[in-house]
Amino acid sequence: MASLSRKLMYSMVVCVMFFSIQHKTEKQTALFIFGDSLFDVGNNNFIENVPFLQANYAPYGYTFFQNATGRFSDGRVIPDFIAQYADLPLLPPYLQASSNVEDYIHGVNFASAGAGALVETRQGTAINLKIQVNHFKQVSRLLKQKVGDEEAKALLSTAVYIFSVGGNDYSAPFLTTSDTVVLPYPQQQFVDVVIGNISSVIQEIYEEGGRKFGLLNVGPINCFPILRMMKKGSSLDTCEEEEASAIARLHRRVLPIMLQKLEEQLEGFKYSVIDFYAALVDLMKYPSKYGFKEGEAACCGGGKYRGDYSCGGKRGIEEYELCDNVNDFVYFDSIHPTEFAAQHFANLMWTANNDLTYPYNLKQLFQLR
Repeated sequence: MASLSRKLMYSMVVCVMFFSIQHKTEKQTALFIFGDSLFDVGNNNFIENVPFLQANYAPYGYTFFQNATGRFSDGRVIPDFIAQYADLPLLPPYLQASSNVEDYIHGVNFASAGAGALVETRQGTAINLKIQVNHFKQVSRLLKQKVGDEEAKALLSTAVYIFSVGGNDYSAPFLTTSDTVVLPYPQQQFVDVVIGNISSVIQEIYEEGGRKFGLLNVGPINCFPILRMMKKGSSLDTCEEEEASAIARLHRRVLPIMLQKLEEQLEGFKYSVIDFYAALVDLMKYPSKYGFKEGEAACCGGGKYRGDYSCGGKRGIEEYELCDNVNDFVYFDSIHPTEFAAQHFANLMWTANNDLTYPYNLKQLFQLR
């Protein structure tokens, strides 16, 4: 009798868990997140000895979380707000999540600071896009094992997959003290290889069941405080014309062409391109239009524009400055936006019209079935 009771109890627990998960998959649209430090919520906490690519120390995180979580911000980052708008909880970093299927019903975050579309970008110190999609495939297999092929298919096909990737590939050759920049490829080929890798990853996710994708393009790299300081004072009027920004503009042109081709080739494929380049330039040039006071210098760091990437004192420069009111600033450190700016970008991704998101915004993608 005791053995029978235990078997009945186990069956009841399994049934409750299954119907709970089934209910969630019917009611919620999951969010899976890929990319770099704009989206990383702590995966790099689990990579040893890379303080340059970590943000798990003060003052990162203190505005919202009261402690450092690994986000490259004073508080939340863009995907945190997208999850909020989609009525989802804060999604954990994949390397923190357990093998419990409940951890993945709402989605999970695979992004890694420093990651690129190219395997060789920050190799050994970041989780590149190819590895991120392999992690996603492990989650896909777990879901199929735990809830069955039909429920997993429903979850994955209605989920939204968002990406911020490419910026590290293009910026890496320029983040050097050398006066000579050596690109791995000529500009057009460079962009074609990066875009090709992004396309391959999207198609791998499509084969797993993904259908709805949102992609940021790349910001104006030479206009970031870190590059403006390194290049000794390029102005906001001229930084867009310099080589790294020119490559970013080329990426901006080619990315939607690739996505349009995938839409023609893949049944049910839907996408949103978010013009992060234009949105960031506009915010830097006209900060007061959006409630900011400073669009060029960072809140945290040292040197001109606070662009030396010293925020937190763990990256080889111990002394750094910290602004009094972080919400006045577009940049928190010399590369990454403040929480207030991240919310601004997330709002655009969620509701903007065709001027900044095309052909859908993320809200529309979440509503598509």
